[in-house]
Amino acid sequence: MFQTINIAKGVDVHVHETTQFKTVNFSLKFKDKLTEEKASARSILANVLQHSNEVYPSHTALRMVLDDLYGTSLYIDSSKRGNEHIVTLNVETVNDEYLSEEGVLEKVLNLMYIVLFKPNLENGLFKESIFKREKEAIKHRIESIFDDKTRYAQQRMMDLALPGHPASIPSNGTLEAVEAVTNEGLLQEYRTMMEDNEIEIYAVGDVKPEMIAGYVKEFFHFKDRVEAIKAPSTELAKPEQSRVLEYEDMKQGKLHMAFYTPITFTDEKFPVMQLMNGVLGGYAHSKLFVNIREKESMAYYVSSSYSSQFGLLFVLAGIDAKLEEKAVKLVLEQLEEVKKGNISDVELGQTKALLANQLREALDSARGQIDIYDQYMELTEAFEPDYLISKWKAVTKEDIADAAKALSLEMTYFLSGKEDDSDE
Repeated sequence: MFQTINIAKGVDVHVHETTQFKTVNFSLKFKDKLTEEKASARSILANVLQHSNEVYPSHTALRMVLDDLYGTSLYIDSSKRGNEHIVTLNVETVNDEYLSEEGVLEKVLNLMYIVLFKPNLENGLFKESIFKREKEAIKHRIESIFDDKTRYAQQRMMDLALPGHPASIPSNGTLEAVEAVTNEGLLQEYRTMMEDNEIEIYAVGDVKPEMIAGYVKEFFHFKDRVEAIKAPSTELAKPEQSRVLEYEDMKQGKLHMAFYTPITFTDEKFPVMQLMNGVLGGYAHSKLFVNIREKESMAYYVSSSYSSQFGLLFVLAGIDAKLEEKAVKLVLEQLEEVKKGNISDVELGQTKALLANQLREALDSARGQIDIYDQYMELTEAFEPDYLISKWKAVTKEDIADAAKALSLEMTYFLSGKEDDSDE
């Protein structure tokens, strides 16, 4: 799928040469260990680098040059995966093979160089007005989670179940950690990112791998990385409380359940666990949806999700406040059915088909190809999508039942309306 060329210690270029697209897509991923402090600083940094630089000091100026480059798109975002925090520069541009003008690709790469290596500095620091503006933008982004009660309830459960654990650290950090970021600290984080972070560089398009690797060396001059700092442990500790009830001014209750499993991303049973989650609550044909939402008509929504990096499975449901006990009982009953292997051929077949279709659909876009490869390349050398699809095909009902038996319910969190509202 991708051909990998190492250009420096800790810096790899991955190129998928394909005529599937008339564009060339780039992703430069800077990976560091995940902590609240780093997530907070790096989220601000992503905004600062995206919206201003030494050559194009305003977002408008940068927008104009992108328009001149045939509508090239460029954005920087921050995310987390497992115990890593990732800052990504994403660029999509037209392949100049299809233009009368030559050299567009080189101009785009030069712009990427400017964005990364020529920040908008003033007196040796990031321009203060831009630093403050983007710091406020990240604070607003974090605060907005409170308005989405499903996301808020999930974050609250994680904070209570695994405080300080990478699984509970938001990709944008925390309000307290963002507030503590100084301009001097942000500049140091920028230098660490550019000089020390592991870097994965992706390109998808009708381009030669050797050519792209040559361009990357020519424009970016990335030096060898020092050995990565040891990432925090992802071992799961037992929560202090097994059930937590909290209240907010809202009508619909939010039930969130956290299960632990020893089966993680690197386990040979990882594909089995993906199917187990799909059968339990990952899709509209799944047991939770069919039996709790459709048959019982007691949930506005209900689903499960599998966080394979940490060995966590979540069940989420929107229910009336008085139905918490019944909902928990029904969820556990459906899980028990899976543990017993009571899985229909339709449930198993549809889950396998949907997982395969989701993977194939993701590969229909260049960005999807990059994300899939970056996510799964640790599974096997020279990862190809058929590797996963063949694993899913081989999974039996007995395999899924065994995986389900490894689950343990560790916390039930319920976010309800105000106490007096629930007693009406």
